[in-house]
Amino acid sequence: MGGRVGRNDGGSMAMMHKESVGADWVKRRVQWHRDLHDPSRQPFNTSPWLPELRRWQSQRLAASFADLLADDRTRPAATFFLSDLYADRDFTRRDQNIAKVVPLMAHMLPASLLRALGDAVALGALSHALDLRMVRALSTDALAELDAERYAAAYRRAGCPRLRRYQIDLIVAVGQTLDRAVHKRGVSGLLRASRVPARLAGVADLQQFLERGFSAFAALDGAADFLHTIASREREVSRRLFAGHAKPFTRG
Repeated sequence: MGGRVGRNDGGSMAMMHKESVGADWVKRRVQWHRDLHDPSRQPFNTSPWLPELRRWQSQRLAASFADLLADDRTRPAATFFLSDLYADRDFTRRDQNIAKVVPLMAHMLPASLLRALGDAVALGALSHALDLRMVRALSTDALAELDAERYAAAYRRAGCPRLRRYQIDLIVAVGQTLDRAVHKRGVSGLLRASRVPARLAGVADLQQFLERGFSAFAALDGAADFLHTIASREREVSRRLFAGHAKPFTRG
């Protein structure tokens, strides 16, 4: 199968993270996402390894954060991360909707929520770029059920440790932005006021994404410990995977 997923596919995202927030800022991230999902640009999008990889990673993350999912306080935020930021499904429709309404949203939403949207799209694009590199590494083998050993070998062949670190940084950035929004006066009211316009514009799924994220982080009443737990665990998993550790997903 042809196509290349280069080492710098996510590099421009890292360089642009400090840009001022606005409609064009979000649109660029949506375009990166669209290009990465285009089979004519990235033929590995059609590989049968891609859904298998997504399935395995989703199950691994749920197992790694089972304690957060079991805790009443952290369950909403953990569920939001696993269902809305990294899941075994395609976020193309959601991100196309962002592109459709972002000029209006830039005037209606506070910068904190607009940045959360942009970072969520960038996270999805970067995660997909890294998945495509994994699929290329896996495609040398006949399709089979993925296991930890095969996953670890493909992870090392895919490489890009800097972008793996940035992927985790983006996860934290989305959470921090949502946490800040929770504590800003008027943001909750703006979200409620935008429900009808979002439904009329045909982007109710986008509205629900924002509301789920806002509600999840409101339930945390302070996200610092939660985000530190996610980031520290995932950085250690990545370090162990690159080091060839025998049990990269086992804590302790």
